[in-house]
Amino acid sequence: MRLLVVEDEEDLVDALRVGLVRAGYAVDVAYDVAQAREKLQVNAYDLVLLDLNLPGGDGFEVCRALRGTDQGQAVRIIMVTARDRLDDRVRGLDEGADDYLVKPFAFPELLARVRALLRREPGGGTAILQVGALRLDTSRVEAHSSGRELGLTPKEFGVLHYLMTRPGHVVSAEELLEHVWDEHTDPFTNTVRVTVGNLRRKLGADAVIETVVSKGYRLREDT
Repeated sequence: MRLLVVEDEEDLVDALRVGLVRAGYAVDVAYDVAQAREKLQVNAYDLVLLDLNLPGGDGFEVCRALRGTDQGQAVRIIMVTARDRLDDRVRGLDEGADDYLVKPFAFPELLARVRALLRREPGGGTAILQVGALRLDTSRVEAHSSGRELGLTPKEFGVLHYLMTRPGHVVSAEELLEHVWDEHTDPFTNTVRVTVGNLRRKLGADAVIETVVSKGYRLREDT
């Protein structure tokens, strides 16, 4: 899953990026309102971590503007801010935030809130995804196939996670690139093909990811 962190405190940004990447997420960063708007117009994000006190404006207007776009109808938003007054929390949720977390916070709690919101997907009602012999634990970041632990890299885990939330659907390489990799990835790279190939090898006899010529990849539902 691809996340955007909108935050102007560099130390906090660095800590969030390290923790979220270790948890298997692709992470982009915006340090002010202008950068946030630009990146939200260009990239498709699954979730936004949004501070309220930002250079060039505030998080309320970013949230309100985002909810007015096509992407904004699906993206999840967590406001992460030091503003702990009741009226700020109420306003944040009314402006369209899905959750509101007050600083300082414990990173495991933030991570749990991210996981909870990202489970709002087809087949994603719990931390465990199951498609045939495949079992994915998004809380522990573990994947098993026929009871065998796969030992996936973060990107392999991300690809499998994305496909398992859409079993039977064709997912293009471009869509995988948008949701599993960050903004620094070369869009003309063959990294998706290589990652899918490595994932198939680790699945072994349970390799159930089909290539649909000229369209993308599909996880078979009859696994």
